[in-house]
Amino acid sequence: MPRPTVAQLAYGSATVVLSTLAMLLLSQTSSGPGVGVIAMSAVILGLFVALSVPKPKQTSAQETAEPSAEAAREREPVHETAGP
Repeated sequence: MPRPTVAQLAYGSATVVLSTLAMLLLSQTSSGPGVGVIAMSAVILGLFVALSVPKPKQTSAQETAEPSAEAAREREPVHETAGP
């Protein structure tokens, strides 16, 4: 299972904290079960937000370790010979 990126962790955590505060303030609940429902819904919302953050493109290990033969030929210096 791939590790979450820093952006996913940041957006998910911020969503959980802010949505919990907003729902608690708007609902004005003081009962234990009400707070539990709000907390669980905020965690679920945070997971959805974290999973919807686009992941950066990954390059394969072979592309970074071994450049293609065409790319190597393009980087070779061109030696000009002196004319007759």
